[in-house]
Amino acid sequence: MGVPPTPQPMAYFFRARESCRRHMILVLPLIWISFTHPATASDLDLSLKQAIEIALSQEGSAEVQMAQESIREVQARSQQSRAELLPHLGASVGFQNQTRNLEALGLQPSPLFRPPTLVGPFTTFDARTNLTQTIFHLGSIRRFQASRIGVRVAQTEKENIEERTAAQVARFYLEALRNRARLDAARANLELATALADLAENQKEAGIGTGIEVTRAQVQVSNEQQRLLGAEQQHRQSLLRLLKLIGIRLDANLTLTENLTHTPVQVADMQEALAIAFRSRSDLQAHQKREEQADLDYRAARSDRIPSLSGFAGYGTIGSGIDSAIPTWNLGISLELPVFDGGKIDAHRAESLSKLRRERIEMQDLRRQIELEVRLAFAGLNLAREQITVAEEGLQLAQQEVEQARRRYQAGITSSLEVTDAQTRLERARENQITALFNYSLERINLGEAMGTIRSMIQ
Repeated sequence: MGVPPTPQPMAYFFRARESCRRHMILVLPLIWISFTHPATASDLDLSLKQAIEIALSQEGSAEVQMAQESIREVQARSQQSRAELLPHLGASVGFQNQTRNLEALGLQPSPLFRPPTLVGPFTTFDARTNLTQTIFHLGSIRRFQASRIGVRVAQTEKENIEERTAAQVARFYLEALRNRARLDAARANLELATALADLAENQKEAGIGTGIEVTRAQVQVSNEQQRLLGAEQQHRQSLLRLLKLIGIRLDANLTLTENLTHTPVQVADMQEALAIAFRSRSDLQAHQKREEQADLDYRAARSDRIPSLSGFAGYGTIGSGIDSAIPTWNLGISLELPVFDGGKIDAHRAESLSKLRRERIEMQDLRRQIELEVRLAFAGLNLAREQITVAEEGLQLAQQEVEQARRRYQAGITSSLEVTDAQTRLERARENQITALFNYSLERINLGEAMGTIRSMIQ
């Protein structure tokens, strides 16, 4: 093949300049990280289970905190409904100084008696305690029972919100893992591109390469450097979104302790998954309680036609002054029978019946929706499992192709185009593997959410 030509001083200069430029660009991501990760920020190693626990804590996700406040609000409304059935005790003290026009009250003079027109001024002192008690009001009893079910509905809805929040945290965590895997792949691609660029320069120095091959390799290095910067930016953004969701300060240096893996799902078949979903889904349980609450509201509306019975009692002193006041009292019961209210009771009953029917329709639709989610997640899980197998085989073949093309190019058998093509297919194979693992993990999360077991699934 002959003796390679002696390199000229200008060639040394250009190679040194290109090598310096590559090393400077490799350092740029480290400089960017140093600015986005200040020394004052706290370091945090976080697993997926820990992220979910933080998000579901009292200072975690805002949605979970609002769900807890909704429970307190519903409990307060239930206490208001109960208050209608409890005794009401009140006290009053009054003192008046007044005059009266008797003619205005209907006392007209007669031939036998001519009362004075103006009476007073005179004073009245009255200190009294009044007690009222609902003895029987079926509508109020039904509404109180419905309000108690409403509290259980709010508690079950909080569990549903916690399930949804856990699934959302898992998706955000999974997205950050995918972006980190892409970042690692971008670094590996850049390392490979740099090694191939050095190989192209060595081949040119040995006289078996061309300048266009060196330029082509350098262009590939530049492209990989751009992809590395973009991957680093996406990774940082996904970490910030995860920090925001779980309620941690955004200046924390977050490190995820898990990786994209193929974790088997402990579900035998579709029927088992459906049975678990119908038994475990908290939104289905909450809807069942809402339907029960709507039924009690309808029964309460129908009960408004039933007579209600209440008792009252009062005791106090009254007179023209405190010294002259004497004790008086009143005691009795009252029976109230609604006769005509302009159609208000009938309209309320029709409204309650319509709400009950709507809840039953939504209940049926929710059961179908749950079945759909389970079937879609189960089918997606099976497909993603096959994608992982194909992607792993493709990655092994792509790595072998790159090694073979690299040896052929180093031996002078082929050009750098074969190496570049193999390098491109290796990058695609790495992305395919990351995508397959991400899709499998995502479908696993979807299946856990569809079955209502997302928190028990993540250990």
